[in-house]
Amino acid sequence: MTQSPHRYMLAISLALTVAGCAETASLLEPAKIGSYAVKQDAPLSASLSPRIYVANESTNDVSVIDATTFQPIGTIPSLNHSTHDLAVSRDGRRLYASNLASGRISVIDTVKRETIASIYTGERCHVVALSNDDSQLWVANIGENTISIVDTKTFRILGTIPVAKGPTGLTFSHDGRFAFVSGQGDKTVGVVDTATHQVIKTIPVGANPHFMVVSRDGHVWGVNTGQNDIYVLDPETHEKVGTFIVGDKPQQIAFAFKGTSGSIAYVTVGSLNKVIGLGGDPSNLKIVDEIAVGEGPNGIWSNQEGTRLFVAHDKGNEIRVIDTGTGQTIATVPVGRKPIRVVVSR
Repeated sequence: MTQSPHRYMLAISLALTVAGCAETASLLEPAKIGSYAVKQDAPLSASLSPRIYVANESTNDVSVIDATTFQPIGTIPSLNHSTHDLAVSRDGRRLYASNLASGRISVIDTVKRETIASIYTGERCHVVALSNDDSQLWVANIGENTISIVDTKTFRILGTIPVAKGPTGLTFSHDGRFAFVSGQGDKTVGVVDTATHQVIKTIPVGANPHFMVVSRDGHVWGVNTGQNDIYVLDPETHEKVGTFIVGDKPQQIAFAFKGTSGSIAYVTVGSLNKVIGLGGDPSNLKIVDEIAVGEGPNGIWSNQEGTRLFVAHDKGNEIRVIDTGTGQTIATVPVGRKPIRVVVSR
């Protein structure tokens, strides 16, 4: 499969940012913090502390929350429709949001908290992933069965890669040599050589494979939202080396720690209103933790230390902050309607 040239024009848009602050709330017990509609405040300083970003699909915007105090900071309009997935740069200054209905990527300046560019990549652009050096943004377009490659300095599309039907998940290997793309139409994961832009292998995984993530040891983990299981791929052999039934409608995965049990893969399971923690070797997984959460758990992310989980509930319109040591919710933060994706800056 060959790379095709860019045929789309770049469109730049500017927006006013609705931002603000909220009253301080105690973290000693679960508490609603602030409200979704926060008032305008002064611009953020050039030095950013860690932030939680939440893509709200039905309100077409991104919620911004302080990752230390869990206070809401503001809301950023995407200037597009059906804001779905997010990728944050390693310096925390750029946020990229996919918009399903618009087929566009919103480029967000996180210091100014505003959308500074809107890039058409293809019909129903679904997920986004930054290359390991942040120089390229890869975008999966469900409606066109392609990956678009965007230059993050010029915001121009460098080319497109044909992939399997309905690409819905996308992640890079630790060394950056390979990209893994799940195809819901073919029930597969394609392995793309990032140097040649060729699909070098196709791996059967299950019904409606969706979001994927790379673990700390380099394994590729994914969920089959059309079934009830997750799968694990070896980063070297590109073979499926593990699978585990967690319950109907598994959504997303994040890695965190609990005690001395090592890295745990926490999976949001929509049908159970739970987060299921899996431990052990990928070929011999077992449930090591179960956490009851709110209605419709979907997006999940952890802090850098692996001591906190941030879980988005697409029916409850909130983020819950969970202490992995105790499994208790220590804060609940209102966000926009139908939050799908959560990411946290470093």
